Amino acid sequence: MVRVRFAPSPTGFLHIGSARTALFNWLFARHEKGVFILRVEDTDKERSKDEFLREIMSSLKWLGMDWDEGPYFQTKRLDVYRDYAGRLLKEGKAYEEEGKLGGEKAIILKMPKGTLTMEDLIHGPVAFDMSLQKDLVLIKSDGYPAYNFACVVDDYDMKITYVIRGDDHISNTPKQLAVYEALGIKPPKFAHIPLILGTDRSRMSKRHGATSISDYKEAGFLSEALVNYISLLGWAPTDNREMMPLAEIIKEFTLERVGKTGAAFDINKLTWMNGEYIRTKDAKELIELMTPVLAAKKDLNINNKAKLLEVVKLFQPRAKTLVELADSAVFFFSDKVEYDEEAVKSVLEVEGVKDKLKALIERFGALETFDLQNIEDCVRKLATDLNIKAADLIHPIRVAVTGRKVGASLFETVVLVGKEKTLERLKGALDKTR
Repeated sequence: MVRVRFAPSPTGFLHIGSARTALFNWLFARHEKGVFILRVEDTDKERSKDEFLREIMSSLKWLGMDWDEGPYFQTKRLDVYRDYAGRLLKEGKAYEEEGKLGGEKAIILKMPKGTLTMEDLIHGPVAFDMSLQKDLVLIKSDGYPAYNFACVVDDYDMKITYVIRGDDHISNTPKQLAVYEALGIKPPKFAHIPLILGTDRSRMSKRHGATSISDYKEAGFLSEALVNYISLLGWAPTDNREMMPLAEIIKEFTLERVGKTGAAFDINKLTWMNGEYIRTKDAKELIELMTPVLAAKKDLNINNKAKLLEVVKLFQPRAKTLVELADSAVFFFSDKVEYDEEAVKSVLEVEGVKDKLKALIERFGALETFDLQNIEDCVRKLATDLNIKAADLIHPIRVAVTGRKVGASLFETVVLVGKEKTLERLKGALDKTR
């Protein structure tokens, strides 16, 4: 049976690169009907923190990556590592060395000579000249295992059959192969996936979008859109589709279709894909997802769920993120309009706008039925009477009522704002006009 693992260190938050590694392991396990294991490599006493562990686990759950076993913690397996190291010591394959700062004696593995090879499932055969490798620390003088030793012991004990990880771990492979050889055990199959790059093909950094998964969640990205996008960073389905439900990704995912070169992370492409997912989402579900965003804003009355549903449906075709969708809805549920300064300057402060708004206030006030058709007819009739373009009225109305220059259909927006509040805002905007 296929058994794979994701083994984060709780020394930082879960980022795109690590999330992609976890996802490829998870997809492979689900495709092969195997086991996905979560192992926490927490032996860095200085840098490991509970807050990082909580964020990593919550981010994995948010992305939908459920684990079948674990989490296992390396700090709870210290006796296991000492037993394996002690065995190598007795067999003469390792030796002890006094620690520089006192404490216990470190246990060091004698590295083999010659060449060690492996058949990487992504890159093919790889050979390592072991004369370039120094003897390997197994147990440090503080009693904790070194990474490359604990990793091998864990993978063996947990019966890991495939190690799927980033290219940056290739340099660890000869050290780990030496441990496998010394212990007399068969290593798992290795698949080193190319690193994620920025759009300029340099190694991904914060300027390219290398922030934590929780940051993407807070920015209003949908988990399914993020999973869809990062699954395509280095892997492609047989028909090169971009929008794929998770079930189809699992069905198609194989290591054979993982590329050998680095994939570029493009925040604009991710944002586009997120918008596509928002457009196909059920509006009621979107309300549930964006409610926490709206609830964090002050002085909003969002108790009218029917109106909120209509607002979401109005802006859903345009929104790229949940935050953008929530921001679009704010002015409907607030008593105060927050004006964009540039919109006021370029639209409301134009000569003659005051008289146009006064005429609009009079015409709107006379409407007995404040619905879509009557509002549009009213605006277009007034434009004809004033011998101006309808746009010369539409733009000032939008800024006066919403505070912004762009948005969804103006007439639908005004209907949802309602007659009383629309008139109130048109009157309030007079102070900003000329």
